[in-house]
Amino acid sequence: MTARLPPRLAEIVAALPISPQDRILEIGCGPGVAARAIARRLDTGHILAVDRSAAAIEQLRALSAPELGSGRLSARQTSIEDFTLDSGEDPFDLVFAVRVGALDGRHPAEGKIALERIAAITSPDARLFIDGGSPPREPPIRC
Repeated sequence: MTARLPPRLAEIVAALPISPQDRILEIGCGPGVAARAIARRLDTGHILAVDRSAAAIEQLRALSAPELGSGRLSARQTSIEDFTLDSGEDPFDLVFAVRVGALDGRHPAEGKIALERIAAITSPDARLFIDGGSPPREPPIRC
């Protein structure tokens, strides 16, 4: 059974400028509702969903067999502050986060580290979207 996107999350996902070939990173994916919806929109692209919670990643994996099996979705337990690309892993074209304290202003010290990590793992023309408005805010990745 796949969970339906709540209206606010559906609005955020619809606002993302996703191309079918993009490499996308979702920070703070929870059980993967948005990641599954995005994976279904990809052709040759890929979405990596990360969350610091082992329970969230376990739930995502349990609910996402078709998307994981297609190769369009993968998941990793980590915080954005600790995230690095695996050897040979390509940088991301688009990054988004919904209700992530390190990026929405609730934890400024972690936010600085998070932005440094995002800059290190994205392509030069990558875009970052954070919830907090309609449409989502798009802060610069690199200053």
